[in-house]
Amino acid sequence: MKQLAFLFLLIISTFSCKMPTSNTEGAKKLLRHVVMFKFKDGTSAEDIKKVETAFRALPSKIKEIKGFEWGTNNSPEKHDNGFTHVFFLSFDSEAGRAAYLPHPDHKAFGKVLGPHLDKVMVLDYWAEH
Repeated sequence: MKQLAFLFLLIISTFSCKMPTSNTEGAKKLLRHVVMFKFKDGTSAEDIKKVETAFRALPSKIKEIKGFEWGTNNSPEKHDNGFTHVFFLSFDSEAGRAAYLPHPDHKAFGKVLGPHLDKVMVLDYWAEH
């Protein structure tokens, strides 16, 4: 688990903040929502592509998403514990995240993902600039 935490911190440290915003304390911050997937053994490349496409469509459907990046693991360190995909969303407030989580398009994405998902890791944090 320590290795996975280290991998997460390494991934996060490589992302740059693109959109300054303020929280209620006045400091420049963004609420980061990091999602990592490990797919079930035997999941086809076609099904993984469907999941990628469905997740990548969310920012155009959910206005509360203020920033979005994604990619697949290419680390040579072998500390990924089978997680292959990272999706990195930014919100300007906890209210934005709260609107995103139950949003019908987010729920519809979950139905695309569900049959293929072995494990998921989700971490949220306030990023300071």
